[in-house]
Amino acid sequence: MSLSSPRRLAELTWPEARDAAAAGAIALVPIGSTEAHGPHLPLATDVLLSEELARRSVLALRLAGRPSLIAPSIGYAVTEFAAPFGGTVSIRPATATALYADVCAGLQARGFDRVCLINSHLEPAHVATLKAACARVVTDGGSPVCFPDQMERRWARTLTEEFKRGACHAGRYETSLLLAARPELVRESRAALPPLAIDLARAMRAGVTDFVAAGAADAYFGDPAAATAEEGEAIYHLLVEIVLATVGELWPD
Repeated sequence: MSLSSPRRLAELTWPEARDAAAAGAIALVPIGSTEAHGPHLPLATDVLLSEELARRSVLALRLAGRPSLIAPSIGYAVTEFAAPFGGTVSIRPATATALYADVCAGLQARGFDRVCLINSHLEPAHVATLKAACARVVTDGGSPVCFPDQMERRWARTLTEEFKRGACHAGRYETSLLLAARPELVRESRAALPPLAIDLARAMRAGVTDFVAAGAADAYFGDPAAATAEEGEAIYHLLVEIVLATVGELWPD
């Protein structure tokens, strides 16, 4: 296996999966949404970003002597803010919480005691379902689940200015990440998109319930035209550090 090819659970045979669990491998579960990301990014943007972060994290964990692998991705989430746009698929919070909790419990039942959720969909209601799922797993008798939450203040303050302003949905932040991961999926139309300096987080606190009402008629905020693959690489470096730090806090060995 090359250094750029982490193990993926779905590609293993069942004896290989059994042995990986017995060796204490951490199972990283990429989570995202199916929702509008401007006219220049695909609906699967959040899933793709989580998959790339999981890939990089597995390689970093390997270098740290921690076995790990990537479990199949989950591409559905609560995403009501993008509801007005074509292709967006939102699921109910109760459904999302149950789904994420059941996946974690299912992995633990097959010996993967250490499960880590890798998330790139930042809608508050979705993040709440992830936290609820982690709590449910423990309440039901399972092991604690690792959730590196980049929205935590201690982590958010290490990320880009656009991220901290709350204007990063399909903006410079996410577009840079996708340019670093899957540049062929970023439409050239992004170069003509004007910046939208709208504080989405503040709009949410004010009671706005969708992107259009917040002033984003094309389902993007921030400045996607300013995105670069180089900035995406720098952001991934920071995000991997968040994953490693959170994993180390929960499982210090």
